[in-house]
Amino acid sequence: MREMIMDTVMDSVRLAPFLFVTYVFMEWLAHRTGRLAEGIVEKSGRFGPLIGAVLGIVPQCGFSAAAGGLYAGRVITLGTLFSIYLSTSDEMLPILISEVAPVDLIGRIVVCKIVIGMGMGFLIDLLLRRSREEKEVTDSGEMHHHCHCSGEAGGHGVLLPAFYHTIQVTFFIFLVTFGLNLLLHVVGEEALSRLFLQYGIVGELAAGLLGMIPNCASSVMITQLYLEGVFTFGAMLSGLLTGSGIGLLVLFRVNHNWKENMGILAGLYITGTVCGMMVNAVGML
Repeated sequence: MREMIMDTVMDSVRLAPFLFVTYVFMEWLAHRTGRLAEGIVEKSGRFGPLIGAVLGIVPQCGFSAAAGGLYAGRVITLGTLFSIYLSTSDEMLPILISEVAPVDLIGRIVVCKIVIGMGMGFLIDLLLRRSREEKEVTDSGEMHHHCHCSGEAGGHGVLLPAFYHTIQVTFFIFLVTFGLNLLLHVVGEEALSRLFLQYGIVGELAAGLLGMIPNCASSVMITQLYLEGVFTFGAMLSGLLTGSGIGLLVLFRVNHNWKENMGILAGLYITGTVCGMMVNAVGML
């Protein structure tokens, strides 16, 4: 047990400097482009799903949190909301970068999330447009809700938020790695791999549920489980598609139509798990 803990600590600490450098850059980028990105989406009109899918890939949950408020005020369409949620990467990119994951792997994940988010967004808007007239877009500044977990510095600059994020995510990585090592020790690597790899549908269904946890820990866990070889590419993609950071939490708070919220929740889960199964079926690794 002592050796397991020490190995987990060393693995987590080793990643911390890389995570910090990555977060410094991302915090700087968020300060420069945060409000600009929201403004672009607000004025995107029918091209909302395209722009939302591209901007949603920016790490951390700030943009997906803002999207909930924008949709509650009907500033963006339902399709744009879906495109943002499906493409949101949260902590996935920083972890892959710090783990020096292959560039082509990162590229495949990003492209899959953008294409799926954009495609689903346009499909939803098309179906809604055919069934009823589009509602007029109204100014809903009071409905905007921003995620305080990232992009907004609140006067603390770039280094302090980056340091906080590094500590938080390093802690999550430690917990996930230690839990996985303990599970492998108790259950056995072969049994765990057989559960998620041989019975593929179990991986996608489980990852999809895991991704819906409204916290950055879910994206950390899903990415780590893939890097450790527990999840297939399709299972990882399922979890990353359904995961939108605290975006869903904000949506449930500001949008008072609970039936609609539950429909969005179900739509994200079905889209994420089905796409993950399809990816595994065609053999994309």
